[in-house]
Amino acid sequence: MCKILAACGNDCSACPRYIAHPYEKTEEELCHTAELWLKIGYRDRLVSNEEISCTGCKPENWCRYHIIKCCERKNIRNCSECSEFPCKNMADCFSVTKSFEPECREVCNDEEYRQLKKAFFEKEENLLAERK
Repeated sequence: MCKILAACGNDCSACPRYIAHPYEKTEEELCHTAELWLKIGYRDRLVSNEEISCTGCKPENWCRYHIIKCCERKNIRNCSECSEFPCKNMADCFSVTKSFEPECREVCNDEEYRQLKKAFFEKEENLLAERK
């Protein structure tokens, strides 16, 4: 299946939280993701399947960098379409995201790590590829 890029360049189609058709997840898969997010440090408590699941970027969703709101203001799908790309905000986003990679490598098994790498740690590459 093809990539579904979030505003920040995450590949939603690879994300263990993304539940939009045809990427539905079982209750067990979502529970595993919630447990993994706690181990990695993405959450400070074990959250429900409803809280861990995602159907994609929306302006009302929480985002540390307010990226979807910025894209909405500029009437673009993702940051690859922005004339200011990569702005300081996105540079910070890339940097902070990459800072989680060593912990993921340590905590995750190989399959989990490959999935998270594809979903989150290749966002800059995904956006650069979209620009071409």
